[in-house]
Amino acid sequence: MRKLKSTLLKGLILISVLYSCNNNVNNKDSANSGNKISPQKDGSYLLKLEDAACYSDQVNPSGNTAEWKFVVPKPGRYKVWLSSATRDTTNLNYEHVVKISLLDNYLEKNPECDRIVRDSNDISYPYFRTDSYMGSLYFPEAGEYNIQVISEKVIAKEISSQNNINKENTRLMSLILVPMTR
Repeated sequence: MRKLKSTLLKGLILISVLYSCNNNVNNKDSANSGNKISPQKDGSYLLKLEDAACYSDQVNPSGNTAEWKFVVPKPGRYKVWLSSATRDTTNLNYEHVVKISLLDNYLEKNPECDRIVRDSNDISYPYFRTDSYMGSLYFPEAGEYNIQVISEKVIAKEISSQNNINKENTRLMSLILVPMTR
């Protein structure tokens, strides 16, 4: 009798643990689906690093990844810009090539300063905002997409708050997608 009660109790605990794990997974998925980024008035997307789901590895940062989820209202090609805050606009100090992936398409480039954005509200002295043109990506149909940036400059909020961010020469700020006109 005692063995039967013990087995039943273990079974109930196991079932309740499995049930609660399934509920957490479902809640997490529904929370992520509400995190979609909307286009701006001009149809462009500003994908800020602080809004991304980030993976950061302090031991091997070359694989650090940021991912955003957003909805494209119609098919089309978008110019892709990488926005950085830097102290030196002549050398952005990216150690590795930055990789951007969408579906089976990849852009790989070492970011260079293609334009300096003056009077940016996103940064303050001693940094300057620079945008690097990375290429273009084609969205074949309207719908929801995930885009990833892989770079050592992707640093999760938790880690960047622990480190003194003022020691960095350059930090990745955002990805900007601008629709191309025909």
